[in-house]
Amino acid sequence: MSKIRPFLAIALLGCQSAPAQGPAPRSPTPPAREDVVRVETVASGLAHPWGFAFLPDGPIIVTERSGGVRLIDRAGKVTSPLAGAPRVAASGQGGMLDVALDPGFAQNRTVYLSFSEPGDGGAGTAVARMQLGANALENVQVIYRQEPKVSGSGHFGSRIVFSRDGKLFITQGDRFNHRERAQDLSTTIGKVVRINPDGSFPTDNPFAGTDTARADIWTYGHRNSLAAAFDASGRLWTLDMGARGGDELNLNQRGKNYGWPYVSDGDNYSGPSIPDHSTRRDITAPVRSWTPVIAPSGALFYSGAMFPTWRGSLLVGGLATQSLIRLQLDGEQRVAIEERVFMGRRIRDVAQAPDGSLFVIVDDKSGDLLRLSR
Repeated sequence: MSKIRPFLAIALLGCQSAPAQGPAPRSPTPPAREDVVRVETVASGLAHPWGFAFLPDGPIIVTERSGGVRLIDRAGKVTSPLAGAPRVAASGQGGMLDVALDPGFAQNRTVYLSFSEPGDGGAGTAVARMQLGANALENVQVIYRQEPKVSGSGHFGSRIVFSRDGKLFITQGDRFNHRERAQDLSTTIGKVVRINPDGSFPTDNPFAGTDTARADIWTYGHRNSLAAAFDASGRLWTLDMGARGGDELNLNQRGKNYGWPYVSDGDNYSGPSIPDHSTRRDITAPVRSWTPVIAPSGALFYSGAMFPTWRGSLLVGGLATQSLIRLQLDGEQRVAIEERVFMGRRIRDVAQAPDGSLFVIVDDKSGDLLRLSR
């Protein structure tokens, strides 16, 4: 593993906890306290890296928004882009996005990629599954397509995560210029969907068997969810980017409406104000909201031994805050502790290594893969 730069001392910034009752608070300015986390540069020169995952045999697979999918070995050597990757609409926020390994990857070598797919009407979030070969992606099959494809190059989502029962969850944005469709149950814009690994729809989805909504929808009313993770109890948590304020942490529960664009703890960049969540008790409010924004991207629940006080915490990448954000949850109602590991870089995704260290990727035209350890 290469060490291109020396270890760095970085500050941990603490926040007050959120109250157990009432609407989620807007973020206070955190007081600083000193601590030390060691940071190594493992690999460099990645073109706006977006998602990554550890393969069980050692290498890391990483996506680049421009369309590339690469492997990084233990020494930090980056391969050329793998052949066979699906064609992407690489514009604005679109391109090659998330990557997830099949739960049976060690046996079947199956990988899932999310990406912005070009087509009639514009582009839309899509998910493909394939096998990872020696130097190529093989047997590529698109198993999910957001409907409809629309114009614009923003707010695709999209994180892809597996639940313990093997279902695949896909977060999706409102496509920026089409936000009203986040409430339209005949489309998958602004929705989290739940599908089987082959692309079929589970019969126990909340709207399955109805004529009022698509059978793949799990939740709706999302602006742009770029982070998703399951906790140790099997509950799904998602983080949604607000507009001018109002980033959200949501406990993502079957069939619920999370309010966008009807309510938000943030506001429009222009035009009329948006009512706060507290004005609509029929809509599910976030567990926590942030103003100013953190711009959350990528998340996991930490289970390693290297950072013992962080075990069970939700770790979130922060683009605007240029931080790794630690959230210690108290049940379903509040964030009990919040800390920010300021790194001075736009953190796009985070993953836990087998040894309990943490890896993050930096969103930049020449982005880095970094390792955090004690």
